Amino acid sequence: MKGLIFLLTVFALTLSAADIAGKWKASMEGGQGGDVTFVFKVDGNKLGGTAASEMSGEVPITEGKIDGNSISFTVVINANGQEMKILHKGTVNGDEIKLEVQFAGMDQNMQMTAKRVK
Repeated sequence: MKGLIFLLTVFALTLSAADIAGKWKASMEGGQGGDVTFVFKVDGNKLGGTAASEMSGEVPITEGKIDGNSISFTVVINANGQEMKILHKGTVNGDEIKLEVQFAGMDQNMQMTAKRVK
């Protein structure tokens, strides 16, 4: 019986996670910064993949989580010889993700919108 309850719980968690696997194109609101291409890989409630931009090249997505329609993940880029950690938190709504982006050590957050590439 415990095994059945466990399987049903895992199944329910999988269904409740946003379906974001695949390629997404994002840009900062207000035209700040360049475009970013995310390739998301989903394993249950874990989020991985890559982020690529002209400025930073391709970097891995780390610390990724999915909770229903909420997502969060981190990327680390090399900026002028120093590593910079960038935190992303957002909400998935169909083929669009609204992200709040925070650069570690900076007080200001930026907004980014990602759209699924079909």
